[in-house]
Amino acid sequence: MYKDTDIKLKVVSFGCPEEMTFTIQWYLKYYPCHNEFNNIEEMYERTPLSRGQSMDPNPLGQGECIEHKHKPLTCNNDLRYFPMLNKAKVEPRTVVPPMEGAAPGSDENYTKWTMEEYDKVSGVKNSSVSLKDDVIATTWKDGPYLFVVVIKSNKQEANWNLTVNVVMKGTHGYISVTEWPLMIFYMVMCIVYILYSLLWFMWAACYWKDLLRIQFWIAGVIFLGMVEKAVFCAEYENTNGVGAASPGLLIFAELISALKRTLARLLVIIVSLGYGIVKPRLGTVMHRVVGLGVLYFAFAAIEGVLRITGAKDSDLALLANIPLALLDSSLCWGIFVSLAQTIKTLKLRRNPVKLSLYRHFTNTLIFAIIASIIFMVWTTKKFRLADCQSDWMELWVDDAFWRFLFSIILLVIMFLWRPSANNQRYAFTPLMDDSDDEEIEDFLVSANLADGIKLRATNSRIETNGSAKPSGPNPDEDMKWVEENIPTSLSDVALPVLLDSDEVCVSLTQQASTLAHFCQWQHMVCFTVHFL
Repeated sequence: MYKDTDIKLKVVSFGCPEEMTFTIQWYLKYYPCHNEFNNIEEMYERTPLSRGQSMDPNPLGQGECIEHKHKPLTCNNDLRYFPMLNKAKVEPRTVVPPMEGAAPGSDENYTKWTMEEYDKVSGVKNSSVSLKDDVIATTWKDGPYLFVVVIKSNKQEANWNLTVNVVMKGTHGYISVTEWPLMIFYMVMCIVYILYSLLWFMWAACYWKDLLRIQFWIAGVIFLGMVEKAVFCAEYENTNGVGAASPGLLIFAELISALKRTLARLLVIIVSLGYGIVKPRLGTVMHRVVGLGVLYFAFAAIEGVLRITGAKDSDLALLANIPLALLDSSLCWGIFVSLAQTIKTLKLRRNPVKLSLYRHFTNTLIFAIIASIIFMVWTTKKFRLADCQSDWMELWVDDAFWRFLFSIILLVIMFLWRPSANNQRYAFTPLMDDSDDEEIEDFLVSANLADGIKLRATNSRIETNGSAKPSGPNPDEDMKWVEENIPTSLSDVALPVLLDSDEVCVSLTQQASTLAHFCQWQHMVCFTVHFL
């Protein structure tokens, strides 16, 4: 909580079948370590009973505290409204570990201060303290606080009911000190995504005739990101103004966030596969990509809903987190494998424009991975492994970093694949990029073989010095012609067309070698027959 946050304690309903007396006692403690009371329920169970009447589950911890006991209140059937509680007139004191053998509350001065209160009727004019209805205490510095309330009755076996409402509101509203920076962050990110959408809309409007399929995917991711940030911003504003979170709005925000993260990962995958740039369509691969997207959305939605409903540490939440982490790891591996294959294809096709595009995209992903590793190491050392999380003001960075990092990656993708006047230079061109056209390959191969056959037939009929060439075959000339006109590897002739098909290159090489050996064997047979 922030400094000067008012803590209100009000009994909203009560039921007393018989007359009895209630004693309300509360304990407010400031502690510097944010992770001191993460498992407060277990701490109360493990705390030894020898602590007496102390309400502090960790009496040996550092900090400052206020402990106050209100005057006994009488409740019966004739009581129409429960009397308001006055503000405690006590200053925070440093937490001192209890001494062995000392009874709690043995100091008379301390007992006096824990019972003294401000009188709204007589002391409000002469007091510099602002007295408000139902305010029992005010925080004295920024930081995490522990507030414990104990209500006791003088009749243990009596059937009674009290409903107490605890409200904490400061100058910033109802929101906590750790969530206030996140609310500002989502406001800024909502404005950023609005600027993204306006920029992309202007680009698309100027060059709407030449838009690529991948650019529609980018527009969808930008739109979902804008909706996600707007919903989270509305949720934080609602919590800050009302004082309680809306479960329906929270679940809707988590579902939108899961859908946006799913579409963002699918965008990176299809970009890595070369969709619309290297390949006109993905075929059966697209079905597998969509299946992975549906699976990721399911686990992301389950994890988000369990996280906001308070079941973060349950077994079901763990079952949702493990597949989600495995899916993220496999998607990351598949993205880089696909990028490597796409870049290799562009190198073989000798397309410098598209190759430069994918190299910039690869460098961006490498930068994102390096930044993620550095951030994970920093957060692990700063928050996970730290015995005392004193830097609680930086906790919001743990959630904001990943959303900010993706916005940077999205901005790079927007500039790399932005609509422009030369938009079609990135598009798939069948005559230049389709390396699987077998008819073109067969035509070029047969053309090269036909040229060699024609050259062989022409040379065999050339006359030298006005006389016809002898009819008998000359093995030396035939072997020389084979070496000069038939390449050892047919891929040297058809390489500009067959670069994308390694299997075809190997097959044609074997055919060329077989043809050369066959010609050599034929000439040797002819030479033997002629000699005989």
